[in-house]
Amino acid sequence: MGENPLNAGYEAMTQLDPLLRWLPAVLPQPDEQARQQALARWDASLKPRGSLGRLETLVAHLAAVQGRVPPACEKPLVLVMAGDHGVVAEGVSAYPQEVTRLMVPRFLKGGAAISVLARRIAARLRVVDMGVRGELPSLPGLYNRKIAAGTRNFRHHPAMTREQAVQALHTGFEVFLQESRAEEVHLFVPGDMGIGNTTAAAAVACALLNVEPERMVGRGAGLDDAGLQRKRAVVREALEKHRPDPQDPLDVLHKVGGFEIAGLAGAMLAAASRRVPIVLDGFIVTAAALVAVRLRPDLRPLLLAGHRSAEPGHALMLQALELEPILTLDMRLGEGSGAALAVSLLQHGCALFREMATIDQVLGQG
Repeated sequence: MGENPLNAGYEAMTQLDPLLRWLPAVLPQPDEQARQQALARWDASLKPRGSLGRLETLVAHLAAVQGRVPPACEKPLVLVMAGDHGVVAEGVSAYPQEVTRLMVPRFLKGGAAISVLARRIAARLRVVDMGVRGELPSLPGLYNRKIAAGTRNFRHHPAMTREQAVQALHTGFEVFLQESRAEEVHLFVPGDMGIGNTTAAAAVACALLNVEPERMVGRGAGLDDAGLQRKRAVVREALEKHRPDPQDPLDVLHKVGGFEIAGLAGAMLAAASRRVPIVLDGFIVTAAALVAVRLRPDLRPLLLAGHRSAEPGHALMLQALELEPILTLDMRLGEGSGAALAVSLLQHGCALFREMATIDQVLGQG
């Protein structure tokens, strides 16, 4: 595939920016011995060799990331980061901005799609207010980490300051660590909520991957043709105006990013530092993964792509990350929903791995 653009500029950026000294110096890498042990256990199971297809390699990858055989899947953490975006003023969304504030409580009260799916996979669900406009009610499971009441309109101004970008990254990092210290986390499902965040995610991805907006910007939550053209024009204008440095993810975040995107990237870095496999959701979460991998290229082996969304640019992001999606269902909901469905499949795979008899056990019974 040639040199991946996500690897460029990493050493220079980390050495020159003291704001990122809290990042782990080295991230744990997959344990190849555990992978081979898991694959050998599959081969010994009561089935034709390789007959469970990718499910076998996915479970073996979980074993490698966690460094244990069998891998554990029973305790997923769904962490939804929420934030508003000033660029909504440019008519880039089919929904009004107040929907962000109205939706966040529904996640924790049980009425949203991710609420249902989190229950089905026995996941702990937490929501982080990274920058929602307006006040949110105090609810169990809600972190109030508001950096500002939404980003600025990046068509005219940088979305945030560089210091705010670092603050958002560090907030995501710390929230994940707090949750993992409270109770063990086996799988991490990052989710997002924020009207206008597909515009920010597209701008981030365009900047990091050097991709034209026409290839990356999609309809989001349902824009018509005129809205789509307007959205592409806004992203193009912002990139031309601010010229974010693709070798510096902080520059990209502060000029065209979102608080929740930065927070998700920070949480992924924390998960990787704890050997927790990260199951990516759709367009926004994967844009955050691009940021995280640019900050720490050694994060990449700890990622799994839960699904490929209907947004056309999502396939380009997954290609850059060298990830094959577990599911392809043409979803575009966000919230962590597609990743949660993939976790259900992984949990079934882990159960098969643990509970299937081996050929030797059957033969030994005569």
